[in-house]
Amino acid sequence: MFGADWPEFLGPNRDNTSPETGLTEILGPSGPALVWEKRVGTGYSAPSIRGGLLVLHERVGDEEVVRALRAEDAGPVWEHRYSSRYMDPFGYNNGPRCSPLLTADRCYTFGAEGVLLCLDLGSGRLVWRKDTHREFDVPEAFFGVGSSPVLEDGLLLIALGGQPDSAVVAVDAATGKTVWANGGEKTWTGLPMLGWPGERRVAWNRADPAFEKQASYCTPVVATMHGRRIVFCVMRQGLVALDPKTGTHLFSRWFRARQDASVNAMTPVVQGDQVLLSSAYYRSGSVALRVRPDCRGYDDAWAGLQLEMHWARPVLAGGHLYGFSGRNEPDARFRCVNWETGELKWDRPEGWPNAGHSKLAEGEKPPDVYGRGSVILADGKLIALGEAGLLGVFRPEPAGVVESSRWQVPRMRYPCWAGPVLSEGRLFLRSEDWLVCYDLRRPN
Repeated sequence: MFGADWPEFLGPNRDNTSPETGLTEILGPSGPALVWEKRVGTGYSAPSIRGGLLVLHERVGDEEVVRALRAEDAGPVWEHRYSSRYMDPFGYNNGPRCSPLLTADRCYTFGAEGVLLCLDLGSGRLVWRKDTHREFDVPEAFFGVGSSPVLEDGLLLIALGGQPDSAVVAVDAATGKTVWANGGEKTWTGLPMLGWPGERRVAWNRADPAFEKQASYCTPVVATMHGRRIVFCVMRQGLVALDPKTGTHLFSRWFRARQDASVNAMTPVVQGDQVLLSSAYYRSGSVALRVRPDCRGYDDAWAGLQLEMHWARPVLAGGHLYGFSGRNEPDARFRCVNWETGELKWDRPEGWPNAGHSKLAEGEKPPDVYGRGSVILADGKLIALGEAGLLGVFRPEPAGVVESSRWQVPRMRYPCWAGPVLSEGRLFLRSEDWLVCYDLRRPN
């Protein structure tokens, strides 16, 4: 079955899965058939696709560009440009990090400097614009803005990180008007700083609010638990659970590495009454929480270093988590972990043996390992893209690693940090300067 859209970050179900079937399992020595390739501006934003229209958010010169293309052949449809002066303080690229959100008639984007746009999907015409960093007191984040908005019952929910109590903001999707804001000082003060030495509790630093950076790189997750809708937002301090309609605070759970230069970047995995948080900084590891029936608290289900997810979200399939664990390239590992118990089922090293990976010359062969990578699930297959462009197909088997095939994508070079996108049997992959499309349909 083909025809599924990928209209936002993490796909149609917001969980790295697609309902498409009929996909190939064998990539072959020459890889799948190339449909098209296109040089693009910088950024870590994966494209989004709806109704045959692909929208990419990129940086070109001193502008951020929202560009709409025909997904079938990359033909131009429209573009919208606006100025950007963002410079990454750590030397990474200066492009946008968030994926576009596409509805039947609107396109929403969130730029590296906090510019939130609503465009007409058919024409690219500006409907409204919101400069969130001017409207809210948002301390400069470590790597720019990286939490994609989600749409829930007419509201755009944004993990913004504003001070002191606008960590999460809801705006009217039609007008851009702020509806509610919550999360921050009043939701954290006095709570135990779990995992930190001593019996420390959160005391907000009002003398220097910029010290209390709240922004993370985790996209909000909205789910139904115990009969009510909840939005789970992992901020820099940890998990905040709110009512998505009113912003009412339900509970918070501290989850932060014990080092200043650290972020939370993995969007949480939510299923049933369980929520998984994970980080790769300072051996934070993972913790699985069970939300109580009154939705006002939680109990820890399991915790440990079984998964140390840096930015990519693991895939949950058949009661098991599959993902690339590790803080840096040399210690990357591909792992399978039981969702209910946290038991490590298998582990395979994927680390790069040497430094200098980012300085590979044009045509130089990258290492034959995935490093850290991103995984999606479709047609009963795990499709993985490593950070140097190694593409692989796996079967989600908890008994052991079953790799069906692998292939180094020619245009993909380190760093490939945008996750794969699948639509109409076509696989879309983005590096810092290329967007490529391959036909992944199984031959007759």
